Amino acid sequence: MKKDGLLYQIIDGVRDACAVWRDEMRLVFKDEGVLIFFFLVPLAYPLLYSWIYNNEVVREVPVVVVDDSHSQLSREFIRSCDASPDVHIAYHAADMDEAEMLVSRQVVRAIYHIPSDFQTRLNRLERSVISVYCDMSLMLTYKAAYQTALMVSQQMNSEIQIKLSGNYTQREEQIQGRPLDYDEVPVFNPGGGYGSAILPAVLMLILQQTLVLGIGLSAGTARESNRYQDLVPIQKHYHGTFRIVFGKSLCYFMIYAVMGTWLTVVVPRIFHFPCLAHWTDLLAIMVPYTLACIFFGITVSCIVRYRENVMLLMVFVSIPLLFLSGASWPQNDIPGFWQGVSCLFPSTFGVRAYIRTNSMGGTLADVLFEYRILWLMAAVYFFVACAVYRHQIFQARQHAMERLEYLKRKRQK
Repeated sequence: MKKDGLLYQIIDGVRDACAVWRDEMRLVFKDEGVLIFFFLVPLAYPLLYSWIYNNEVVREVPVVVVDDSHSQLSREFIRSCDASPDVHIAYHAADMDEAEMLVSRQVVRAIYHIPSDFQTRLNRLERSVISVYCDMSLMLTYKAAYQTALMVSQQMNSEIQIKLSGNYTQREEQIQGRPLDYDEVPVFNPGGGYGSAILPAVLMLILQQTLVLGIGLSAGTARESNRYQDLVPIQKHYHGTFRIVFGKSLCYFMIYAVMGTWLTVVVPRIFHFPCLAHWTDLLAIMVPYTLACIFFGITVSCIVRYRENVMLLMVFVSIPLLFLSGASWPQNDIPGFWQGVSCLFPSTFGVRAYIRTNSMGGTLADVLFEYRILWLMAAVYFFVACAVYRHQIFQARQHAMERLEYLKRKRQK
């Protein structure tokens, strides 16, 4: 067989890629830091995060009441709030100063202030106001305290309207209190839980972040120890950057074929998150997303000089990436500039495609735009990774030649 034949080149390329895959797999299992990010973090972190938000909603938020009215209607308002599942009237304060002290000590999360003329104004058919002061450090507790006060006040308004209407039948009273009836059904999130809404996006983001962290940590280790043969195997296996990138990516893809299944299939079922996607649609999304994350990680690893750099970089952008994905903040309200920045990261389109299929019951046809973008990003980042590896190989050879010349001159002296 001629060495310049097409078949020989294919066999030689497969042999080189397999050799790079073998060496990369060996390096992965030798580096404790890479093992932590490739295995321990994807296995443990989703479980911990999901267990924290396993209750989905916040119940019995402690609230302090400042009742300056001391009337029958104010006591009715307090009893109704305390009877709700979301709020617990924990304290009755004498004045606002005492109530603010309880909030500052984190004993309660909100203050209900009922003015002294509360019942008097209602008896005069005038509008009365109940002030609600919430601790905004936790949005879920703020939501529970505020919405409970709002719902109780609306119910009391309906009862007052019924008493003043002079209706003769119970049906007339029902229409008077609620002329336009409705049933509240949270779309794609029947329980109205925080975990079911946010955690699917977090799981997809964990896949990208751990991949980039592991790949960058391995590259940083190679640079710190000046082991260029680990970063780019020049002497033994280098016959083309395509083979190097393909061999390394094959190693990472095999690992994250398992980790990705754990993150996107097993964990949502353990914690009963919405799982509406057909397995073929989910597989079609996860393949280009995983590849795009791998090639993106290889590209990012080329700017990592020390092991700590990649951790500082990716941890810093984790929360912004969650917002830019449109999962926790409306996509239409994100400024155009930041939407453009978000297009550089595979997680933006991976999160949107995963949520629309697995949480909303969409099909691959419904996320065809995101699906195509993920394949495009995989192709673009593949060629970028090859280009940066070629540049690194050139630098490694130049470094080796300079070192050789230095040793020769040293011997001659």
